[in-house]
Formats: sequence, C-alpha cells, structure tokens
Amino acid sequence: MPGGGLRSGGWPDRITLSGITATGYHGVFEHEKRNGQPFVVDVCLYTDIRRAAATDRLADTTHYGELAEVVKAEIMSGPYDLIETLTEKIAAAVLGGFAVQAVDVTVHKPKAPIEVPFGDVSISIHRERT
Repeated sequence: MPGGGLRSGGWPDRITLSGITATGYHGVFEHEKRNGQPFVVDVCLYTDIRRAAATDRLADTTHYGELAEVVKAEIMSGPYDLIETLTEKIAAAVLGGFAVQAVDVTVHKPKAPIEVPFGDVSISIHRERT
C-alpha cells in the first residue's frame, strides 16, 4: 500500500462511506429469507491518503464507488441467519479487495422482526489486516 503503516500517535487517515442500502435475505425466520428486507451498511476504511492527496489521482486511493458495489454485493449474497455473519463477510471482502490497513463495518437491520417498537438494530466490528 502506498505510504502504508500507522502514523505515530494513532490511526492513519479514514475514508467513510455511510448508508449503503440494499435488499438482503438474511434472518432466522423463513419470511425474512423469502421476502427480504433493507440492510444499511456503514464502512470506515483506515488507510493513508497522503499519496492520493499529493498526486490527485484516483488510482492512488480507494475508489468509493467500487467499495459501495462490493458492499452491496455482499448484502445481496447469502442468505445468512445472522447479521453477525454478514458483517464479517463484508469486512473480509473489503480487506481482501482494497489496500487498507483496517476496516470498521456496521450493519443495520432497521426492519428486524422485533415485537417491541425500536429504531434500529446493528452489529459493528473492527477488523485489521493480518
């Protein structure tokens, strides 16, 4: 990765893409797998943007349009019983497909089949390149 490694004193730069939405067919209930529902994903990439800033070239950074497509494809894959599994799959796809040091992934399931009024349910993870 260009200019890789953590800068002294903390995390490298971050690229965040929030609200990636697609229909997925994940859940433990048959109707969730049959009918599908919206899933919303936020990703935060830990990387170093200094080279891209210096060259002003897309090739020197993460193309967030491509990132959005990868996340959308993962939402539409499966089906998985748990959003924990979906969250891990997205993190693995990002680390496998982009030159980043780490990623935070949050998967929101705003229409989860919960009988009590609620605003959102989500799973958040942080994964680093090994």
